[in-house]
Amino acid sequence: MIRFTLLLTSALVAGVAAQAQTERTAPLVPETATWDGFHGQLNAQKYSPLSQITADNVDQLEKVWEVHTGDLSDGTGDLAATVWSATPVFANDTLYIGTPFYRILALDPATGEEKWSFDTKSTLEPLTQPAIKNRGVAYWEADEPIEGEACQKIVYLGTMDARLFAVDADTGEPCSDFGEDGVFDTNQYNTVNARFPTSLLQPPTVVGNHVVLGWAGSDWDWAEAPPGAVFSLDPQSGELQWTFETLPEDIRQQTGTANVWTAMSADEGAGLVYLPIASPSPNYWGGNRTEEIPYATSTTALDLETGEVVWSRQWVHHDIWDYDINSAPTLMDITVDGEEIPALIQATKQGFLFVVNRLTGEDVWPIEERPVPGGDGTIEGEVYAETQPFPTKPAPLLDQSHKPDVWWIADAVSLGGCSKLWDDLWYEGMYTPATLNGSGVFTYPDSSGGVQWGGVAFDPESQTAIVNFSHIVQYIQLYTREDYDQQTEGATNGEGGFHPQTGAPYGMSLKTALNWAGMPCWEPPYGEIAAIDMGTGDIKWRRPIGSSQRYGFYMPESMGSPTIGGPAVTAGGVIFIGATMDAKVRAYDEATGEELWEDIVEAPAVSIPAVYEHEGRQYVAFVAGGNTILKDQVGDQIAVYALPE
Repeated sequence: MIRFTLLLTSALVAGVAAQAQTERTAPLVPETATWDGFHGQLNAQKYSPLSQITADNVDQLEKVWEVHTGDLSDGTGDLAATVWSATPVFANDTLYIGTPFYRILALDPATGEEKWSFDTKSTLEPLTQPAIKNRGVAYWEADEPIEGEACQKIVYLGTMDARLFAVDADTGEPCSDFGEDGVFDTNQYNTVNARFPTSLLQPPTVVGNHVVLGWAGSDWDWAEAPPGAVFSLDPQSGELQWTFETLPEDIRQQTGTANVWTAMSADEGAGLVYLPIASPSPNYWGGNRTEEIPYATSTTALDLETGEVVWSRQWVHHDIWDYDINSAPTLMDITVDGEEIPALIQATKQGFLFVVNRLTGEDVWPIEERPVPGGDGTIEGEVYAETQPFPTKPAPLLDQSHKPDVWWIADAVSLGGCSKLWDDLWYEGMYTPATLNGSGVFTYPDSSGGVQWGGVAFDPESQTAIVNFSHIVQYIQLYTREDYDQQTEGATNGEGGFHPQTGAPYGMSLKTALNWAGMPCWEPPYGEIAAIDMGTGDIKWRRPIGSSQRYGFYMPESMGSPTIGGPAVTAGGVIFIGATMDAKVRAYDEATGEELWEDIVEAPAVSIPAVYEHEGRQYVAFVAGGNTILKDQVGDQIAVYALPE
């Protein structure tokens, strides 16, 4: 049995680093009214200091313009379905949008009129994902733009075939000096276990003169996969500045991933970029990677100039549950017991909210190592972490101490089928490891995540954190290779929840706990939104969000909806969010959680809204693109709202 540890740099190094960073940093302050990144700002607060729209007048919002891009597919034709989760980026007096057909649109922020568009002409094939997917663009501009020279302001868009395009933000023309004729190809570094391209679905994180780039891959299908790497590029030339490898060199051949597929955050004043790092491959068996992999499933802070680790905290030891760290940590300055703390909050799939000092990685509130279950002896070669980290504050968003109760209506419709499934599934808490026995293991929280990649919003004035999260029950089972081949004979990959984990001795299935009619077997609510007082770590309020929908029927809003996407919060005391199955966009009162406004859009707005000001008027922009994980409804709509003039 190997010993699993948190990784922190040595006390001496940490002390020196902390002193150096403290000297360079300054308190985070509300950004200007731009919304120039995936999370609004580099600190991932998703906060706007605009206050024209308030809790008192938000009910007067009206749609002032909309654009349909034409870039969508429902999957019934020649193209796979589209998943569009782009955050609109407001910069350079323009609204920039990346589409799932890998085009960039530059729009007038007041009217939606197209200024220019750029088509990457990328392959529209789901090379690493079940769908054609895009989460938008990133923006950079020179500190002192040189008048008359091209590419002093640049928009970047990544593609599933692993290429990053750079175009002039004013004209839409390619930046020919960037990479090879305006394109940087991450696949040139994909030389170990190159089972699939290193897809660029998440826009890069642009910090000063660094374009920091992670990549996405294919989950659940390979034991040996490309090893995780993060690249820093010069914003104008695309020249490689540094590379950070997430896996120890001596085990890269035998495992893979532990990649950064979601957004990152950064403290530019402290010179730190924060990586939310995923789990290694294969996701549900770790017998090929029993050595310590300290950066896997962690938050890791790198020196922006060198790519060297300043501190790292591992949130899951020897991850065999696919509990990727799937959202950028949100950076914040908070006051706890009279002490001002430069902090960050890392939300996780487990519904945990880990809060640490962002300069040193040290606990703000105690984080405890607690014993967790071992295996049942059926899985050869596996080892199990004896403990896992648990935050003491804030409290977990999901109750992981026992199985959620069976929903009596779904149980009655299934003639007791839900109760039988509950009885058949092994569960000793969320760290119950997979097994060959019975019907498998009850997984709650599930692998898609209590908190998804939208992460946590933060109001720096009230020191309130806002987070949406889902309640979903799944169950997983491992199969010997022979049994797996028999179970899946004639089926396509992924059909019925089966995935091969090729190269491992075990294939796997992952299924959602539904009855024969497609009803959830567990009690609602299925999704919630909550506000946390970051001075105390206590929850201020929580409430169901959205309506679940199936076969055209909407369930009561008291039951909530699973969510994909994230919130934005404003100085006007308003929370804006889409994220729900019912394809509605909403506004909530930050102080009370009361719903103040809603409107229906073309498809679930599985993105983060953008809040911006143009010529004295405040706007809120939603991308309504849909995600087949929620339901089979796709869209190509950009819907923008403002108060009546």
